[in-house]
Amino acid sequence: MRTRFIIASLLLSITMLVTNRVHAQDTLYLLQPDRVFDGEQLHEGWQVLVKNGVIESTGPQLKAPAIARVIKLKNCTLLPGLIEGHSHLFLHPYNETSWDDQVLKESRAERTARAVTHARATLLAGFTTVRDLGTEGAGYDDTGLKTAIEKGVVPGPHMLVATRAIVAAGSYGPKSASADVDYPKGAAEVGNAAELEKEIRTQISKGADVIKLYADYRWGPNEEARPTFTLAELTLAVEITRSSGRQVVVHAASAEAMRLAILAGVNTIEHGDQGTSELFKLMKEKGIALCPTVAAGDAISQYKGWVRGSGEEPERVQIKRKSFAAALAAGVTICMGGDVGVFPHGDNAREMELMVAYGMKPIDVLRSATSVNADVFNLSNKAGRIKTGLPADLLVVEGDPTSNISLLRKVKLVMKAGVIY
Repeated sequence: MRTRFIIASLLLSITMLVTNRVHAQDTLYLLQPDRVFDGEQLHEGWQVLVKNGVIESTGPQLKAPAIARVIKLKNCTLLPGLIEGHSHLFLHPYNETSWDDQVLKESRAERTARAVTHARATLLAGFTTVRDLGTEGAGYDDTGLKTAIEKGVVPGPHMLVATRAIVAAGSYGPKSASADVDYPKGAAEVGNAAELEKEIRTQISKGADVIKLYADYRWGPNEEARPTFTLAELTLAVEITRSSGRQVVVHAASAEAMRLAILAGVNTIEHGDQGTSELFKLMKEKGIALCPTVAAGDAISQYKGWVRGSGEEPERVQIKRKSFAAALAAGVTICMGGDVGVFPHGDNAREMELMVAYGMKPIDVLRSATSVNADVFNLSNKAGRIKTGLPADLLVVEGDPTSNISLLRKVKLVMKAGVIY
């Protein structure tokens, strides 16, 4: 009897989910929070009317048809669904399993099962869109996950995917201690310009929304981060990718790799640990955004034994603080993206909390996670703002996160394309 009850309950839950999806395109909601952050500014007393999954109107004292479902959200803030700018849904925290062991020892089925769980946790945390920057050894499975989410097979955010990402031959891991053994790699290796061009076109054909390159990696003397591609190769990558209407995302921690990526005209630079005032000034001039991923280094430092708030900060954290401050001072466009997967999915707000701790105003961090990310990622017609005609990707939290960014963790409601999750 207990087994029958469990099965019946499961079937009922599935039926309710399917029913909600079907009727999401025949719904009318009037959301009445205390305040609305529209992706740019905070408005007291605003309301939002959602019709058939689209934002119908916004403003104070809206009048809705009698059939509208009114949702009163006392002492709450309504925001656009947040946009995670740097995620790896096929990874999980390194203090659980090392990166090498995830790539080499976890089956593709396990990694996909984990990614499904991660996608759901991300959505329920209020992040309705993610830019997922590489499966790290799981091939093109991110395109399959994206499709499954779009079809409603599993819950999750809208996804921009990079598929395998691209590295220079010999630079990336996992690496064997024996020269006679070659391990599978966490990204696609290329050895020259012709292979680079072919790999970019292949990844686009397999469903890549963006092309990600590792412009440097820890393959220098004493495992120093050194450039892996020449300026000519990076420029070629940008030319090919841009011709397809896509963007080039570049991993670059060292100053020289950042310089080469900037000169090549990439769209975003991830990490930027050794960024200087001069480099950030050049990024601003060329309209290149920085995704600093401050939470990743913070998390890795903690995995190595550092306790935040006690004693001197590790050198890695100090360097990130310095580069982040230089980027702020230079006025470079800053995206919100935490390199989630290094730390738990669903804990995405950790990056936003650290951005505030490192000197950014809470409202500017909210802009980074909404309208700024939408503009930088070419999603402004789909996400990032509460604006008439845009899809109803919305988040409601208790209190006012423009005063206390950690209130983003007090999620009251998540809506994606008009469906309340």
